[in-house]
Amino acid sequence: MRRAGSLGVALAVAILVEATAARPQEPMAPPAPAPPRAAITYSTAPVVPAAFSKTYTPAQAALLEKLNRRDVEHLLRLKEMIVPSEWRVADAGELDYSPLPAVWPWAESHPKAIVVSQPAQVFGAYEAGRLVRWGPVSSGRKENATPPGVYSLTWKTRSRRSTDNQDWLLEWYFNFINLRGISFHKFELPGYAASHACVRLLERDAQWLYGWGEQWKISQDGRDVLQPGSAVVILGEFGHGKPGPWTALEWWAALPLSLPDDPSR
Repeated sequence: MRRAGSLGVALAVAILVEATAARPQEPMAPPAPAPPRAAITYSTAPVVPAAFSKTYTPAQAALLEKLNRRDVEHLLRLKEMIVPSEWRVADAGELDYSPLPAVWPWAESHPKAIVVSQPAQVFGAYEAGRLVRWGPVSSGRKENATPPGVYSLTWKTRSRRSTDNQDWLLEWYFNFINLRGISFHKFELPGYAASHACVRLLERDAQWLYGWGEQWKISQDGRDVLQPGSAVVILGEFGHGKPGPWTALEWWAALPLSLPDDPSR
C-alpha cells in the first residue's frame, strides 16, 4: 500500500509539472525607472581653515578641490568657495558634479578619449563616449600656453625631472605632445592656468590617468607610430587676468558645458 501511494503522489506531481510547463509564461514587467534626481545647485561658503577638516568629510573635501580647481593647500587660502547644495559623493561618486556632459557623441568612436577645457580648467575622460572621470587642471600660463588641438597619448613614466627646472619632480607623467614634451602630470593646482604648457592634475587624477590611458605603439626603431594612444583634445584658451568662470554662480546654473561635434575642425 505504501508503494502504491508513493506512485500516486509521483504521478500527481508529474502531471502538475507538465501542466505548468505547458502554460504560457507571462512576461515579467520591467522594473519601474528610478525617478530623476534633482539638479544640484551651488552656493558660496566661507573658508575657515581651522574648522575645515571638522566641517567636511575627506570625500567632501576632495570634491571641493575639484569644484574650486585648487588642491587643498590652495583651497584653504580662499576667503570663500563654491559648495554644492547636496552631497552625493557617498553614493554616486563625483560624476553628478561634473561640469562636462555625461555623453559626448564625438568620443563614441574612441575607446578612450580625454578632453581638457582650458576656459573651465577641467578635464574629462570618456569611454566610448561616456564620461567616467573628471577633475580640475592647471594648463599653460599666458607665456607658455597649452596649444589647443587634437592629439593622442604617447609615452609615460612614473616620474621625471622637468627640463625647465631640475628641482621640479613631475610624477605620473603621461606625454601627449612628444616634440614639445607636453604632458599630463601631478603638480600643484593654484586655481588658474600656471604651468609651462603641461596639464597639471591632482595626484589621484594623475595616478588614475596613468593607469587608464593607452600609450602609443611604435616601431622598434622608434621612427613610426604603429598605433596612436588614447585621443586627447585640448579646447580653447584660459582667460588670463580674469577670475575663473567657475567662481560665478551663474556659470554653474548654465551647465553642462558644450563639447564640439568635431574638435578637429
